[in-house]
Amino acid sequence: MKILQKDLLTVKIYDSRAEMGLAAAAEIKERILELLKGKEAINMIFAAAPSQNEVLAALASDREIPWNRVNAFHMDEYIGLPADAPQGFGNFLKEHIFGIADFRSVHYIDISAPDAAAECERYAALLRDYPTDIVVMGIGENGHIAFNDPPVADFNDPCVVKPVALDEICRNQQVNDGCFEALNQVPETAITLTVPTLLAGESLFCIVPAKTKANAVRATICNEINEACPATVLRRHKNAILYLDPDSSALL
Repeated sequence: MKILQKDLLTVKIYDSRAEMGLAAAAEIKERILELLKGKEAINMIFAAAPSQNEVLAALASDREIPWNRVNAFHMDEYIGLPADAPQGFGNFLKEHIFGIADFRSVHYIDISAPDAAAECERYAALLRDYPTDIVVMGIGENGHIAFNDPPVADFNDPCVVKPVALDEICRNQQVNDGCFEALNQVPETAITLTVPTLLAGESLFCIVPAKTKANAVRATICNEINEACPATVLRRHKNAILYLDPDSSALL
């Protein structure tokens, strides 16, 4: 394992994707247990994507983590898919961790909400009531974090949660990841937690495997910090760690 530092961001590069996922899960567990020494319960936000499979599997199967003291949230959701759509991020997380671990509470963004703006405000109110301790996240092929694509990302966003239009690179990623068969099946709009909402988390654990993310990883670490690559903002967070495998770190 290699460790790099860029601004405030710690970067850890592992010899395999499996090793990366296990290491990230171990450090997330360590942070959960440390926080629970001083709190009755903590609040966590999870990303939903195939890139998170290894870390979610390791966390969900860990019976030493007192999940009954953890309130769970997710960071984005499509608008307009059926409630039971397997591509729905809430459904993904229910399958991979929310429905496996015995959480204190799980709060879903409503994929079938008829009023996206009202749903954003409802979820924002929940996040205000449950200030974020830990964020488990990834980076998109266009450098997005959650669904804050470059055209809509705002490092000073006044919103907590907002509806957004998805750019074509982001939508194509969903096809590349095998979530949809074709681009025309991918929704064009979604609900996302904003950049300031994600960065309000006390600890950020960002897990980014695969060769399809190599360009975004290089931009995150090497480019200027701005919305052209939203993930560059991670370099301003005092407790953010970026976990990479050989493929995603290939261009560093």
